[in-house]
Amino acid sequence: MQPDDPERQNKLTHRERAIRAFWVICGTLSLALGIIGIFLPLLPTTPFILLAAACFARGSARFHHWLVTHPRFGPLVRDWQAHRSIPLRAKCLALSMMWTSMSVTAWLMRERPLASVTLLAIALAVTVWMVRLPTRPRGGYPQAGDAQP
Repeated sequence: MQPDDPERQNKLTHRERAIRAFWVICGTLSLALGIIGIFLPLLPTTPFILLAAACFARGSARFHHWLVTHPRFGPLVRDWQAHRSIPLRAKCLALSMMWTSMSVTAWLMRERPLASVTLLAIALAVTVWMVRLPTRPRGGYPQAGDAQP
């Protein structure tokens, strides 16, 4: 994907610019939450980075290109966009953190059984969804032109 074309930028209507600005703001907020999630165990990183990539794809080719080529986030985003898969390590980390935080929260809310059961049901639904996602093979997907074993 090419960075934003300045000529095309000048031809955008006010409405198109506002919509692009909305997507860039959403992408920036998602990226910030994803980065914060690296340091806070209760906040997931992967979904926010993928959401940022989706927002940037709609709002700014330049920001999307930066994210896709980023040394840390790029492989995750490229795998998701090309194969709808995430690495096993990201799956395991996300599920373990989610179950830890949901279990502790459900235990703290044990006097409200409906809330506790709801939290655990949400965790179960997210677990089923995530386990069913394809897992990126160790070492990544073969590149075009790589020899097949």
